[in-house]
Amino acid sequence: MESNKPNETSNYNEEQDPAGEEPGGQENQQAAAAIGMVKEFGQTAAPAVEPEIYCMTIIGQIEGHIVMPPHNKTTKYEHIIPQLVAAEQSKAVKGVLIILNTVGGDVEAGLAIAEMIASISKPTVTVVVGGGHSIGVPIAVSSSYSIIAESATMTIHPIRMNGLVIGVPQTFEYMEKMQERVVRFVTSHSRISVDCFKDLMFKTGELNRDIGTAVGGNDAVKFGLMDEVGGIGTAMAKLNELISLRGVPADTGGLTQ
Repeated sequence: MESNKPNETSNYNEEQDPAGEEPGGQENQQAAAAIGMVKEFGQTAAPAVEPEIYCMTIIGQIEGHIVMPPHNKTTKYEHIIPQLVAAEQSKAVKGVLIILNTVGGDVEAGLAIAEMIASISKPTVTVVVGGGHSIGVPIAVSSSYSIIAESATMTIHPIRMNGLVIGVPQTFEYMEKMQERVVRFVTSHSRISVDCFKDLMFKTGELNRDIGTAVGGNDAVKFGLMDEVGGIGTAMAKLNELISLRGVPADTGGLTQ
């Protein structure tokens, strides 16, 4: 007896591939993963074949131990530090490019990121494209070579605290020591002198209802804070130059990776 039941096997083979996955399923998963990386880290996932230059971005407000409100654009230091460790460990990564457009944020978190960048054994280049304000200044100068866009600015001002402040000598001494940490780091990783940096930091009349200075791109280079005025092309060229110098054999005076 012939059955009127449709041939389910035939229909299944026509609609789905032999692996049982819908057409385009793998591409959709990859797209979803890329979107998730953009939401979490502000950048796409590293490709399967790792490039020689690893690019990372520090944008918005640098978030420290306290979570910022959801409407704030933030860079979480617990995301940045593992990326720097991974770049240091990777044999394929030859150099790191850091792009900055930050308003500042948590002092200790910013210094932690700056110390991580400064301690990487591979060549690093930072580029300030919009702003490298407040605690973004130590991060900007922490690399092997620092570049700032001509239209970018860097706001230099003293340490400030929000919330309850107890007006006792111990509180002032704590802030003063934290201030000295920032000054010592910036002056040791750039060509600016301590006196010049403090003059910019405590200058009155430059910022509205505050003390400090907003330094433009050309002035940042003139003061010795940054190394060069330029953009992403200049940064890539300089990083490739540093990578090539690092690969020079030891008998010619270079370093062997």
